[in-house]
Amino acid sequence: MNEGAGEELLSLSLGLNSSWCTNTTKMKRKAKDDHEYSNPACNVTTMQDVEDNKFFNLLHMRDQMLKHDPKRSNGALEGTTNGLQLIHLLLFAATAINKNNTSSAVDALHEIYKNASFHGDSIQRVVAYFADALSVRIPSPRSPLYHSIVVSPTPEEEFSAFTEFYRASPYYQFAHFTANQAIVEAFENEEKRNGGRIHVIDFDVSYGFQWPSLIQSLSDKASSSKPISLRITGFGRSVDELEETEMRLVNFASGCNNLFFKFEGILRGSSTCNDIRIEKYSTLVVNLVFYLQKLSSSNEMHDTLATIHSLHPSLVVLIEREGNQSPRSFVSRFMESLHYYAAMFDSLNECLPPESVERLSIEKNHLGREIKCGMDQEDGEGHFKVESLKQRMERVGFEEMKLSSRTVSQAKLLLKIKSHGSTMGCGSNCGGFRVLVRDEGREISLGWQERLLITASGWSCRE
Repeated sequence: MNEGAGEELLSLSLGLNSSWCTNTTKMKRKAKDDHEYSNPACNVTTMQDVEDNKFFNLLHMRDQMLKHDPKRSNGALEGTTNGLQLIHLLLFAATAINKNNTSSAVDALHEIYKNASFHGDSIQRVVAYFADALSVRIPSPRSPLYHSIVVSPTPEEEFSAFTEFYRASPYYQFAHFTANQAIVEAFENEEKRNGGRIHVIDFDVSYGFQWPSLIQSLSDKASSSKPISLRITGFGRSVDELEETEMRLVNFASGCNNLFFKFEGILRGSSTCNDIRIEKYSTLVVNLVFYLQKLSSSNEMHDTLATIHSLHPSLVVLIEREGNQSPRSFVSRFMESLHYYAAMFDSLNECLPPESVERLSIEKNHLGREIKCGMDQEDGEGHFKVESLKQRMERVGFEEMKLSSRTVSQAKLLLKIKSHGSTMGCGSNCGGFRVLVRDEGREISLGWQERLLITASGWSCRE
């Protein structure tokens, strides 16, 4: 593929610019907490008092970790051995929590907070966030410092962190551009019968960042004599988020010639696919990008896929995280998640300076939030392997399609652009990121070094 054709194939116009107690009670409780925290040896008359004081000391050690000290970040834990020691401590803490051995868990976490750092190397950083995720699972008294662990980012902080991650890393762009290329090809294959109409049902539209590039691509194909109509039905988690997503997409589409665009936002749980009006002959695409693995049970997944199949879509785009996650024990899920996010944190070294505001925001308000949410899930919920998802797709009547050479070329071009034009080894590698074509061309994956991160595939209804 020549360079000019490649640049036409990949549109990078993303459109990102366009309580229960009284005040007196609270004050008394705070005074009590502060007193016990400053005098950890006082009034230790029961085993519970001992455990409470140990937890307060744990929080104090975490508070010390938050105070950025260059010597702490760069001196105590240099080298692989110390990083492995942190990993072993995390595994020990996770096992202890799973066995309700609070005392041992607190001891291990105390040692982790003593050595980890949100400003250290990638291992120190990811370990610190997993330590937080474990700490909130410990039954404990609440102190003023506990709030700093459990507090969630605001919607504005979440959006900002996602935006920075989207710009800096090829992670989400790989997923979205790969999906959009398959969607464009599905539209092209049916141009003789679809009348220039395409309808996309997105089961997790989120902020809508996937769709500006599709809007731009379809606009480039359209002409005054052959306009194109794009309709997106997106399921979202809140009315406010859906309205903001609609505003961004409508504003972006307003600058695209010969394209008629309509967005329909649906609050998740308020409606189903059966309530969506499907136009006859229009190319229908279902977008399952980072969605199926969020479902809580096998029955919910089967019902969702069966409903999608009943719509007879021309294409179902499936993109999910890679890994060996399955409904196994908490400890095995914990270790799999740790390995995955260790690769994610490590990959940020190629994208952003360690102390950049953007990177710290991404780690705290996006990746860190995901880690905590993952640890909040109970055993047996979600965590479906990609291979398992494929089997479920086949059981309800879907057939995996071979991805086009254009889709593969686009993914490689994306990595080249994200690396500012550096040469990719064998046409597939870019720094630590790499593109892998798998399953005889039916799957394409984004990897970081030896770790697969996400895999994309396309599906049609079996004849």
